[in-house]
Formats: sequence, structure tokens, C-alpha cells
Amino acid sequence: MDALYTAAATANGREGRAVSSDGRLDLALAMPEPLGGNGNGTNPEQLFAAGYAACFASAMANVGRQMKLDTKDVAVTAEVSLGKDDTGFGLAVVMRVELPDALVGETGRQLVEATHQFCPYSKATRGNIDVELVIE
Repeated sequence: MDALYTAAATANGREGRAVSSDGRLDLALAMPEPLGGNGNGTNPEQLFAAGYAACFASAMANVGRQMKLDTKDVAVTAEVSLGKDDTGFGLAVVMRVELPDALVGETGRQLVEATHQFCPYSKATRGNIDVELVIE
């Protein structure tokens, strides 16, 4: 791969901080309350959800342009779940895509499927975690 951009961040665990190399991201990390933490910070699942949703929405704009579709009113929500699997812990994602009325139906389904093939986060997760696509 010919890297166009590289992001770097350092973290010291679920109860600490995450800081990007340029200092623009500097967040307190905390275990979520449902997992026994105090919830006084963000967590890796929230960070992954935000990144995946942003990437998917951006990828959809790109795919939409190629398909000559207007995607400006699309909203993407990534729900990232942490759970136990055969090897310890694992992730699963439900990707909720809100489409405007003009894109509901077969055209919208094709757009979402094509985006899932194109999105770098989707490529990275394919075969590694379950991703369910939900069109709303």
C-alpha cells in the first residue's frame, strides 16, 4: 500500500488517556459503567464507532458520486459491541444508514453494499468481525 496519511496515537489502557501524535486528540479513557467502570471518559469502542461511522459516510459520498446519487442527507451510525467469543473478547458492528426518501429501495441497498465494499474500515474488518448493515 502507498500510504497517503498515517495517524498515530498513544494510549495506556482503558483507564488512562489516548493522545494523538499531533496533540489534537487528547481524551480521558474509562471503562464503561456496564463493564464495571465509572464511565468518566470515552472508551475504545466509542472511538472505533466514531471512526467507522465517519469513514463509512465519507466512503458513501465517494461511491454516491460514482453512481451519480446525492448522498448529502445520509447519516451513518456505527454501533460497536464488545462481547465474549471463542478466543476471549471480540467486536461486532451494526452499521445503521439513514437514507433520504429518494434513495430508499433497491438503489439505496446497492449504494450501501457498494460502500461496504469500498470503505477502508469495512475492508479492514471483513472476515474479522461481524458487520450487519441496516438501512433505515
